[in-house]
Amino acid sequence: MFTSATANAPFEARINQAGYRLAAVGRAVALLGVVLPLLLIGILKFTAIEIEALRPFIENTPWLAWLYPAFGFAGASYFLGVVELATALLLIASIRSVWAGLIGGGAIGSVIFALTSSTMLTLPIWETGSGGFPFLNGLGAFLIKDVALLGVSLVILGSSLQQLVSDLGRKIDCGDEQRIER
Repeated sequence: MFTSATANAPFEARINQAGYRLAAVGRAVALLGVVLPLLLIGILKFTAIEIEALRPFIENTPWLAWLYPAFGFAGASYFLGVVELATALLLIASIRSVWAGLIGGGAIGSVIFALTSSTMLTLPIWETGSGGFPFLNGLGAFLIKDVALLGVSLVILGSSLQQLVSDLGRKIDCGDEQRIER
């Protein structure tokens, strides 16, 4: 419903305001879209089914294979679960803390989803019965979402960096006691 103040505003200003609101809702949904998989899949990492399900991912990906000698099968799964759950919590905290967004959502989230997406380079993700590329099999369909989650994590990292610079700039401009050297 329009108030008298918004009814007199130019049409373009109302559209612009609606755009800002939609962008804010989109950011919240995107954040939720990263947090939920991290929480749900992170919890699964502590189950026997997931420990076994991870084996082809870890064993067949050279840059992840070190996890088994370092932690064992269950330990590797638990390690990944702790990282995923901690990242989800940092992403939730990023609503209030630029550092949580920078470290958790941005940096760690980007690494998680870059590594997960990269497993598509070594695993059989094409449906051979349909002719192979570009037809994804179940594994490929499961992994392809991580490309979008990587993108969201990079957006969070970039936004957190921008916010950090903005906050530091305000401290310098206001002559804050905690002067930052440029």
